[in-house]
Amino acid sequence: MTLYDPVAKVGGLLHFMLPSARLNEEKADEMPAMFADTGIPMFFKTAYDLGARKERLVVCAAGGAEVLGDDGHFKIGSRNRTMLRKIFWKNNILISGDDTGGSICRTMAIVIADGAVSSKHKGKERVLWSQ
Repeated sequence: MTLYDPVAKVGGLLHFMLPSARLNEEKADEMPAMFADTGIPMFFKTAYDLGARKERLVVCAAGGAEVLGDDGHFKIGSRNRTMLRKIFWKNNILISGDDTGGSICRTMAIVIADGAVSSKHKGKERVLWSQ
């Protein structure tokens, strides 16, 4: 996921891998950004500390695919998407661009100079947000 404040020119990208820190509390203490429920709040707080304001934020999401090739038992991608949306809903955060789900891996990028966000799969780029 990305966030960007076009006035403060503050932005970044968070690649969390698991939905809940409760899955591995020791690892969560070492690497809180690895988990949606600890990484997302930390990401927003850092942006606010750098001058971003909630009402100006542009937030995009990409990923959350089921790529492990399992039988659907773990559903990590689905659980990550659910946690992201739950956190956003509780905090009144709207998603400006979305490329989530399915079974394909994506690469996400943000250009801090103008906040442009894109996702890429097999060389094909999709613009999620631009001014």
